[in-house]
Amino acid sequence: MTMKKIFFTIIISGFLTVNVFSAGSSSSSGETNYDKAVSHINLAKKYEMNGKTEKANKKYEKALKLLVKSNMEKPNKANTLNYLGFTTRKLGDFSKGEKYYLQGLAIEPNHKGINEYLGELYVATNRIDLAKERLKVLENCDCEEYTDLKEVIEGKKKSKY
Repeated sequence: MTMKKIFFTIIISGFLTVNVFSAGSSSSSGETNYDKAVSHINLAKKYEMNGKTEKANKKYEKALKLLVKSNMEKPNKANTLNYLGFTTRKLGDFSKGEKYYLQGLAIEPNHKGINEYLGELYVATNRIDLAKERLKVLENCDCEEYTDLKEVIEGKKKSKY
């Protein structure tokens, strides 16, 4: 094989590798379905804070679809399960949201986000004793999740999400 043919073969195989690589779950920029979902959730939160509930719900729905895909690609990631719980809860399905949160806690029992959001779900569904259990888990974390959940339980503040 001549040097030209070897060089040409290397260049062509490089292009093919790039095309095959970008066809996976990540975009060519490397952004995963999880990353895209988090972006949608952050936008939804902004819409929600500005009273644009319909736009927020559309973003939550898009995020949910991406999170389901992400969970199929890489199952049993606590952060993914946290956001699956969060988006389903925000869309009004408390039962499914609770299931996702509990799956996440089975993997990572001290996950701050899951404990806070599950506690908020329990407050919203009038199960204050269970919310206090989540607060107890967060008790020594010296984190905003503890303070936020405590204030929600005490009725000093409404859940911001």
